[in-house]
Amino acid sequence: MGKIPNEDRTEMTGLIGEYNRTIDAKGRMSVPSKFTAVLGDSFIISRGLDGCLVIYTIEDWEEFNEKMSKLNAADRTVRELKRFFGAGAAQVDVDDHGRILVPANLIKHAGLTKDVTIVGTADGRAEVWDTARWNACNEDINPEEAAQSLFEKGIVL
Repeated sequence: MGKIPNEDRTEMTGLIGEYNRTIDAKGRMSVPSKFTAVLGDSFIISRGLDGCLVIYTIEDWEEFNEKMSKLNAADRTVRELKRFFGAGAAQVDVDDHGRILVPANLIKHAGLTKDVTIVGTADGRAEVWDTARWNACNEDINPEEAAQSLFEKGIVL
C-alpha cells in the first residue's frame, strides 16, 4: 500500500487534538495550523452545548443549516434551537497571524477568559472551551462507562 499524501492525510484525520491558547482583550485567538489546514481561512464559530463554542467548516455549517431548515418551525423547541444556533453563529476569517476575532456574544456564552483550550471532536468539528471549564468537565468523564454506552449503541472501540 502506497503512502498517503500529506494533504489527504489532513483531510482524513480531521480536527483532532487538544491545544492550549490565549484570547486577548480584543477577542483575538490563534487557531492551530493543523485546524486551519482543514478549515481554511474562513469558517463558522457558533454557540455550542455544554458551555463551549463549536467550529464548523463552511460546508458543514451549510449542511447543518439544511437539516435545521427541514425541521417544523411550528414546534417551539425547534424555533428556540434555530435561534440559539443561528443568532449565536458568526463567520470568522483567519488573519495573517493565524488568529480569528471571536465575537463578544460568543466569548460571553462560553465564559472565555484569558486561557482557552481548542479541542478536536474527531467528527469534523472543533470546540473552544475556557480552560478551567474544560478541565472541570473532564474530571467527571469515566472512559469505561462512556465506552460501555457506545457499545450499547453498536459502536465498538
